[in-house]
Amino acid sequence: MLRVADTAIGVDVGGTRIRVARIARGGSLGGTLQDRVSEPVQQDRDGFSAQIIRLINAARNDSCRAVGIGIPGRIDGAAQTIESAGYIDVAGMDLPTMIARETGLPTRIENDAMMALVAEGNARPEGATGLIMMLTVGTGIGGATLENGTPWYGGGISGQFGHIVVSADGPLCNCGRVGCVETLSSGTALGQLITKAGLPDTIRAEEIHARALAGDDAASDLLNEWARPFLRAIETLISVADPRLVIIGGGLGVDMTRALERLPRQDKWFNVPIEMALLGDDAGVIGAGLCALSAHAATQSE
Repeated sequence: MLRVADTAIGVDVGGTRIRVARIARGGSLGGTLQDRVSEPVQQDRDGFSAQIIRLINAARNDSCRAVGIGIPGRIDGAAQTIESAGYIDVAGMDLPTMIARETGLPTRIENDAMMALVAEGNARPEGATGLIMMLTVGTGIGGATLENGTPWYGGGISGQFGHIVVSADGPLCNCGRVGCVETLSSGTALGQLITKAGLPDTIRAEEIHARALAGDDAASDLLNEWARPFLRAIETLISVADPRLVIIGGGLGVDMTRALERLPRQDKWFNVPIEMALLGDDAGVIGAGLCALSAHAATQSE
């Protein structure tokens, strides 16, 4: 059984940065951060292994009971295996066993979107009840599903929402198909739309929104072109799973949510609330800590 003062180490691994903090339950957002640190991630196998052990040991104290790690890519949460992890060379690595061996702390891994969704579910007044889905928008597009607070894995690696096909003649995706929503509505796709529109590549999404609000038709068209395939993907998820709530997160989650608000919705068929994530960049690390605490508590009650 967990004590009130028990904490866990939450780790959020991104393509460019790694965030680590000690996480306690409670607070207005479901979890509180202690001794937070962020630094560029080491992408090679040996460098990453040394880095993550160093950061965990620096953040831990006597209250720590477990470690949770969110990793981008194809993570089988049920089997605790890494099929792929984007730019980070850890595919096939038994990270939970290695970290438990080096730190003495039981360790759980999940897809980074799953960790973010755990935090976002806990941050809402109604909690993570029912079926909740999350899409994250960054360099690519990720996703995750919770059912009454428990991660839903499907056959093992569910949540690859970026590969919902929304265009029969769209761009070629890294997965080998054409027209995946990731090729049309990710941060990478937004950059391509900015170039196509002749805008400076340094322009930020919030400036495009400001121009659209001021009546700039080109900016409005750009945002609509970026958001429309994403809305199609959401409507597909709603028609298949009928979730209680869809949350939009990731580094561009705020901008995508604002862009979606510009588009008409077919409420009769797809009347499910779509909400912006509340926790920003902290969601992944908070969720990783909360997930680790829950997993540890479950083992203690067996």
